[in-house]
Amino acid sequence: MTMALILPWTAPGSSGTVLSHVRDIPLGNIIRDEVLASILRGDFHPGDRITEPMIAGRLGVSRVPVREALRELEAMGLLESRKHAGMLVRQLSARETAELYELRSVLDAYAGRIAGARAEPALVAMLETRLAAMEAAAQRKDLMAYYEANVHFHWDIMQACGNSEIIAVYQGAVQKLHLARLKNLSTDVGMFNSLTEHHAMVDAIRAGQAELCAQLMANHVKAAGKRLEKILYGGDGNEEKRSA
Repeated sequence: MTMALILPWTAPGSSGTVLSHVRDIPLGNIIRDEVLASILRGDFHPGDRITEPMIAGRLGVSRVPVREALRELEAMGLLESRKHAGMLVRQLSARETAELYELRSVLDAYAGRIAGARAEPALVAMLETRLAAMEAAAQRKDLMAYYEANVHFHWDIMQACGNSEIIAVYQGAVQKLHLARLKNLSTDVGMFNSLTEHHAMVDAIRAGQAELCAQLMANHVKAAGKRLEKILYGGDGNEEKRSA
């Protein structure tokens, strides 16, 4: 089943629409972004095989720019090349997942500190809109809608920090973690506890409590990482030892 497109920096629409309206961007970049969007909306899952003929046929292009696009996605850490199997959507290891969440906790804390120091009413209003969407989704037990609003909540804070380099690193980390998180959307992730944590973040921003907001965001991300680790790997910390 195809899932809704839910990451804020991916554009909806068919590949034909994108290819017909973009003129000045290299074809390889357009194909890369189309394949990336397909992965992020769940058309492909971790472990799925992606071939040059498959993508070339879907997009109506030659295989040369597709090869370039797939190599870029491999360099981004979203695909991996395996002997006799070709290009596959990556499955993150326990260590990679933990390290990415640690990175996210640092980045979210930075953005939260900036947001708290500025206490911009426009950002608070936007976050309250996200919270309302999260609360409605929690009442319906709609995990996909909750996850979408949650991702946008954190993205709003990250964009508000205004540091394009940090934002780019954050985007890359979230894209990789998204591959693992999509597998667990049917799992009860404690939405109401999560809502309490998000409300506390907004309260800290509104009150201009920069350090408190930074700490709240770091703790929230670390706790989310631990929950996902338990879901994916049993939380025993031995996944890397078993695969070594």
